[in-house]
Amino acid sequence: MIFLASSSWVLAQDFNPKTLILDNGLQIVVIENNRAPVVTQMLFYKVGSADDPYGKSGLAHFLEHLMFKGTRKNPSGRFSEVVSSLGGKENAFTGHDYTGYYQTVPVEHLSLIMDLESDRMTGLVLNDESVNSERKVIIEERRSRVENNPYGLLKEKIDAILFLNHPYGIPVIGWQNEILELKTEDIVEFYKTWYSPNNAVLVVSGDVSSFQVFELAKRYYGKVPFRFVPHRERIKETSTRVEKKVILKDEKVGHPSWTRRWAVPSYSSTYKEKAFAIKIFVEILGGSLSSRLYTSLVVDRPLAVSTGAWYFPNYLDKTSMGIWVSPRPNVDINQLVISLETELKLVEQFGIKEEELNRAKNRLIDSSIFARDSLSGPAYLFGIALSTGRSVSDVEQWSKRVSEVTVEQVNSVAREILASQDFVTGVLMPKIKN
Repeated sequence: MIFLASSSWVLAQDFNPKTLILDNGLQIVVIENNRAPVVTQMLFYKVGSADDPYGKSGLAHFLEHLMFKGTRKNPSGRFSEVVSSLGGKENAFTGHDYTGYYQTVPVEHLSLIMDLESDRMTGLVLNDESVNSERKVIIEERRSRVENNPYGLLKEKIDAILFLNHPYGIPVIGWQNEILELKTEDIVEFYKTWYSPNNAVLVVSGDVSSFQVFELAKRYYGKVPFRFVPHRERIKETSTRVEKKVILKDEKVGHPSWTRRWAVPSYSSTYKEKAFAIKIFVEILGGSLSSRLYTSLVVDRPLAVSTGAWYFPNYLDKTSMGIWVSPRPNVDINQLVISLETELKLVEQFGIKEEELNRAKNRLIDSSIFARDSLSGPAYLFGIALSTGRSVSDVEQWSKRVSEVTVEQVNSVAREILASQDFVTGVLMPKIKN
């Protein structure tokens, strides 16, 4: 599975996390949740598609698939069979900066899934047959998600322009020609380079005590030896963007849509102090049914059937924010874009108001309350944070940081972004069949 970092964050103190670092470097976070007798284990490795060697895109994602092929102790298929027999569920995901594996099972089976997961941390057995078989699965996944999906194609093209000469511009799943050339030796070397306890974060959420989890983790993960892991690099851009607009026409598109994306700071990037102001700006601009764009373009006129804004702040390096809009039937998309640009110009010239700021803060902070009932959600949040250069303390301070953002800070980042020409516009249009 390919995963994008979520844009939602919650306050860590809601979960009272307990932490421990084992002697071999494995970082552990425990979130006690006694609402049901179940537990979720998530193991994050601090490596993703942005760490793929040049010319070998898709390597991290390929390895994620192959991690289910088995070890000498637990042959291919046994892990999944055990989880299924327990009435549990499992999956895995790859992002630009991390790879994660998780299982949710009845709490009495936590020791068993720890045994299974720790075994494949260094015990994976691969051969050409299993690699070539899984390659076909991945090529089909790329075909269905990207090549036969106009929205996937547009995103891939925009990424390549927005993150020019940067690993975030390369699709997580990889380029097809490079996937076809990946060798078993490439994957084994990648596995031995990055998969190590000192390059991993274990998050356990559920009806457990921290003492119980720590003791089990010492028993199973603690025996896995420390291994040197190279420092992760994110190549800085050196080229100037030439193309600013991507127009894609496809017979599979039923309704036009328009999007624009900017490269902006993340929670972990050099200018991270701007990230919280951007978070609030995006919420005001298009994060809800009471946002500026929705009110103006969907409710008041109306010209659009949908519109909104998004921001993915959970990256090791810079990230992106964007807006989108789709016209109502019989509304020309160019007319709609003119109206949208007018709305953006109003924000740039006059800024946002104090009451808008307060409502946005309240929506964001209040959303943390609902996360308390989730089992896997908090585990995912902590795992992503710790895999992208942040700490438990950073997450604990999230609500406070949001509450401290001022109108001046939001207006400053809004004007900086909207006045910038450093964006890419994408348009999807129906293609009339001949």
